[in-house]
Parts: sequence; C-alpha cells; structure tokens
Amino acid sequence: MKATLTSDTASGQAVQQTVYPVLFAVSFSHLLNDTLQAVVPAIYPVLKESFHLNFKQIGLITLIMQLTASVLQPVVGALLDKNPKPYSLAFGMGSTMIGIILLAFANSFPLVLLSVALMGLGSAVFHPEASRMAYSAAGPKRGMAQSLFQVGGNAGSAIGPLLAAIIVVKFGQPSIIWFTVLALLAILILSKLGSWYKKNRLVKGNGGKAEANPYFTPRQINISLGILLVLIFSKFVYNAALGSYYTFYLIDKFGLSVKESQLYLFLYLASVAAGTYAGGPIGDKYGRRFVIWFSILGCTPFTLLLPHVDLFWTATLSVIIGLIMSSAFSAMLVYAQELLPGKVGTIAGLFFGLAFGIGGIASAALGALADTTSLYFLFLITSFLPLLGIFTAFLPKPAKIQI
Repeated sequence: MKATLTSDTASGQAVQQTVYPVLFAVSFSHLLNDTLQAVVPAIYPVLKESFHLNFKQIGLITLIMQLTASVLQPVVGALLDKNPKPYSLAFGMGSTMIGIILLAFANSFPLVLLSVALMGLGSAVFHPEASRMAYSAAGPKRGMAQSLFQVGGNAGSAIGPLLAAIIVVKFGQPSIIWFTVLALLAILILSKLGSWYKKNRLVKGNGGKAEANPYFTPRQINISLGILLVLIFSKFVYNAALGSYYTFYLIDKFGLSVKESQLYLFLYLASVAAGTYAGGPIGDKYGRRFVIWFSILGCTPFTLLLPHVDLFWTATLSVIIGLIMSSAFSAMLVYAQELLPGKVGTIAGLFFGLAFGIGGIASAALGALADTTSLYFLFLITSFLPLLGIFTAFLPKPAKIQI
C-alpha cells in the first residue's frame, strides 16, 4: 500500500492518488463493524421473549447503545484530529468484541444494557477515525471514498440481521458468541491499516485548528450546518422506525413469523447498501447539494404510501425508500467536511454521533408511541418526516467547492 503524499488541511497530510486497497480494507472493516452492531436490533424478538421486555425497554436498548456512541464520537473525532492514533481502530473493535461476548451470556436486562454500551463505545472509536482514514486515502475522489466506506457499513447492517436470523433465532442467545470471529478478523485488518497509516506519516495532527473553506462565508457555513442537522434528523428518525420496528410491524400487520420478518428487513437493509454508493460519485460530478435534495425529498411519495399498502407493496416501497434515502448521508458528510476541512474527524464524529444519538432517542420515543397507540400509527406519523427535505433549497449553491 504505497502512496504519494501531498499537504492537506484535513489531516496534516493525505495521499495524492486514490489508494484503493486501503479504501476497500476500510470499507470491509466497516462491513464487519456494522454487522456486529446490527446483531443487536436483529435479535430484539429473541431478547423480548427471553427477558419479557416491552417496546419501551426495546427502545431503551437502542438508546443506550446509540447514545454511548453518539456522545463519544465527536469527542473522539476532535481528539484524533489533534493527535491521531493509528491503532485506535483495533482497540475500539476490542471493546465491541467484549460487548458481543457479554451479550451472548447476559442473564439479566442490566447486563444486556452494559454489553450494548461497550459495543457503542467501540462504534464511537471506529467511525470518526475510519472515516478520516478513508478521506486520507481518497485523493481527489472524496465523495466516492466516503460512499465506498458507507457501502461497507450498510452492507454489514443488512448482513447482520440475516446472520442473526440464521444463527441466533435458531440456536438462541448463546450462539451470539460466534460473532466474535468477525470481531477478531476486523482487529487484524484494522491493525494492518494502522500500520499503513503510520508508515505513510498520516498521523500528523492539525493542532485542533478549525480551518474553514474560504469559498464559503461564515454565515453560509452556519446555515449549511444547521440545515444538514435538520436533514439528519428527518433521515435518522425515519430510519429508526424501520430499523427497530419494521419486523414487529410486519408480524403485527401481516402475521409473518420472526424469521420471515427478518428476511424482509434484510431486503430493506440490502437496498440501503445498494443505494449508498451512488451518492458519492454523483456528488463528486454534479454537486452534493443535488444528491441531498433528491435523496431526502425524493422518497416522500413512497414513505407516505407505505402504511396503506399490502405486503408485496410494503416490501417494494421499503426497497425503493432504502435505495433513494441511503445516498444522502455520504453527500451530507463530505459537504460538511469541505466546509471545515481542518476538522474532518470532528465532523465525521459529529455527524455519525448525531445520527446514532437521534436514532437512539427516536427509537425509545417511537417504542413508547407504539406501546401507547399502535405500530401502524407509528409508521403513519413518521411517513411525513422526509418532507423536511424542502430545507435543502436553502443550502448555499457555490459554483464549485474548492479545498
């Protein structure tokens, strides 16, 4: 993994040419990380039965896991911007592995919460630094690199429920221990990536300087970040509804078995993985604002229809929604990183952290809503969230973002 270096405000130094082996390794590591993270919501029906949980407690599991990640990610990103640690990714994956082991043998609800908190900690370390490593290896193809990184994560989010349906639903909670094999593989890959990162001298920090893009005014930067936060809210609250309660919705409305509902969840999550990659390259070529606009607002007709159709169209619309909505996050993240190129890790930590935090809070709130009303009402209310995509119209439209 050799690379030519050039100065770059984002990470002290960055490669001049796109280093595809590194990008593929980071993406595959993201796949492994998010496969492990996705095991938790995928086994909610198993945990619900084992510990006699209500929907509010199911939401609390997601809340603890995602808030642990969301609160720490911006902090981790800022610290690693100042002083990057090439092997921090491997240590973070170690925390995830410990959480997996504890979850496999947890015999009480508090132990389940502790296990998912450790997994959240691992995620907090992984996402900002892995995102910055992808940025450093991207060369001129930043959007493509971030999309490739995201594809790995989304593919893992789709594979996790499928593996859970095959292994955990069939063999029970103790079979979660087999997922430590994936964690060990990820630790080996991340250690190798850390060595590349250190060898190519990409560990020089920026001293915490929040250098701004000179092609944006401070007012444009503030407006853009505010709008992006609104869009993240709309996207990830809706994602929380489908990610946490889609299986329960299918079981309740259409009488599916747990295993059947997991397969439909896999279809949705696979569509998310498939749609993710397009956002980055299209944003590189035509502008990230265009991608953000289409991705959020463009799926509104389909989300509005979803609560009112039969099983076939529910599955079809969920796939369409996943394909369209999934392209937004990579475009939003790179857009924000180009606003403040001296804070790539901080921005990644902030955006991933907000995504997880909003998702966790929304999951708990939506669980309480489902307990009070119904799963149908939950999906009816959340179907209007993509209308917030109209705020994309207020994003600044510079002729070209230059770094």
